[in-house]
Amino acid sequence: MTQPPIHLDVDQLRARSARGRGGGRGRGRRRRCGPCGRHRKAKLHVAVGRCQVWNVFVTDQRVRAAYAEGAGIYRIVPEAVAIPSDTAELVAIVRQAVQDRRPLIPRGAGSGMPGGNVGTGVIVDLSLGAGFGGLAIDSHTRTARAGASVTWAKVNEAAKPYGLRLPPDPSSGAFATSGGMVATNAAGPRSVRYGSVRRWVEALEVVEADGMVRTVRRGERARFELSTDNRKLITDRFPKTRKNSSGYALDRLAETGDEVDLFVGSEGTLGVVTEVHWKLDPIPPHTAGAALGFADLESMTEAVPYLGSLRPSAIELLDETLLRFVPEAPKVACLLLVEFEREDAAAARGVVGDAVRGLKASAVHVETAVNRAGLEHLWSVRRLASPALARLPATQRSLQIVEDGCVPLDALGAYVAGLREAARRHTIPVAIFGHAGDGHVHVNALPDTTRDGWREALAALFEDVTALLLRLGGVPSGEHGVGRLRAGVLERFYGKAIVELFREVKRAYDPLFIFNPGVIIPATDWSPVAALKVGAGAAVIPDDIATRLRDVERNAAWATPKLELTR
Repeated sequence: MTQPPIHLDVDQLRARSARGRGGGRGRGRRRRCGPCGRHRKAKLHVAVGRCQVWNVFVTDQRVRAAYAEGAGIYRIVPEAVAIPSDTAELVAIVRQAVQDRRPLIPRGAGSGMPGGNVGTGVIVDLSLGAGFGGLAIDSHTRTARAGASVTWAKVNEAAKPYGLRLPPDPSSGAFATSGGMVATNAAGPRSVRYGSVRRWVEALEVVEADGMVRTVRRGERARFELSTDNRKLITDRFPKTRKNSSGYALDRLAETGDEVDLFVGSEGTLGVVTEVHWKLDPIPPHTAGAALGFADLESMTEAVPYLGSLRPSAIELLDETLLRFVPEAPKVACLLLVEFEREDAAAARGVVGDAVRGLKASAVHVETAVNRAGLEHLWSVRRLASPALARLPATQRSLQIVEDGCVPLDALGAYVAGLREAARRHTIPVAIFGHAGDGHVHVNALPDTTRDGWREALAALFEDVTALLLRLGGVPSGEHGVGRLRAGVLERFYGKAIVELFREVKRAYDPLFIFNPGVIIPATDWSPVAALKVGAGAAVIPDDIATRLRDVERNAAWATPKLELTR
């Protein structure tokens, strides 16, 4: 850095954070720096006490440790943390980072799985600044303007009085931020009907590598243009799956030429999203659904195309390993939760009847719901499953190393069968669940971390599942992004020429590779099992911070401000 970072004690930093969230006097307003000679000449400011402290990247060990983990498998202690209160402060941080050639890792709640929210550079936490928490609903245009820290849940809470909603519904919606959802092109159970968030983004406010703030609107041409030869290459090489969050969306760019499509799913590597303009949709008046249990995998996979023909809003899969963690769940080999949204109650009830009748020969468990209260009961099994996996015995951890693969729908059965076989081969239990209607499932590996060779077995499982996805014409990520975890396999899926196009995109927007290096474009020393949060090689952090991070993971408490973990 051009000047050494100023040390802040944790109490000062927490006080600033509280002001940023609207607590205390001033409610996040800036105060001018008085005649404080120590701070007068520097370039970057954050409010501390009664003046501005300038040129601050926080290097306190406990604060850095609190940002060393996200929801995924890694623990990487950053060299510093920055918590801008608004876009002006973020611009100053970006300009300082460019001047110092210092990597920045944009971060929201930290609920992302593949490691795009951790790194060795400077973590930039957008979840605490008041300037990133604005939210306005326009019922006439059916749009919402949401700051980067505004969660899916808050957008929908604000839109509901107008009879509107944001249809993509990530399971992490209670804490998934608007900026984070755009970064990974998030989706969720309703993606089978409503697609991923890309379809619902009208415009983005972005701070770019030159420190300028741009509003990128739907329909504007990207600065990165594709040649005719490149368009053909993309058509030939991009897999034909229903969902894909694996690298830059060059297939969408080739189709639309739209710059928004390039930023959505770019995982914070092209710029920092500070505001999202969402398109909203009317809330369907009537919803109904069913839970359908099957005795074997084949029956389940045969049921999915039939259910898909009935225009469902969701088809979710839970396998028997996952169901064992939920006492309320039926005792079946696998369960499909299917939901239908219709304009009238009779149509909603009727399509549930069609689903049940069409599968009466194969479903061994049937439970229906014809109103929202009944659906809440059915879906409680799905909501309870993931938190249950986080509360495993001390010797076992849920590690999401192969957690987001997506295949063509007709390959779903082969993919799930192959996953189970690979898990048996390496003696690692797996729980499989997710979005069956899109050919997209999540996989939690559950290794015994006291067993000799568990890390090598985990790496072998990653390799086998990667090879399986390649054979089936799949992609390594359907909605969570590639992060650091999967960046090193993109060339195997797309080929060298496509990955070189990814590098050209990166250079066009971030020529110094300041934003999230190692994400999408892999580091030269890439390894999927480097920097794991568990095991003998895990980075050392204070014991109490490690315990609190583990509690956050167990309770899916990603909305907890990370500074609270340092108390």
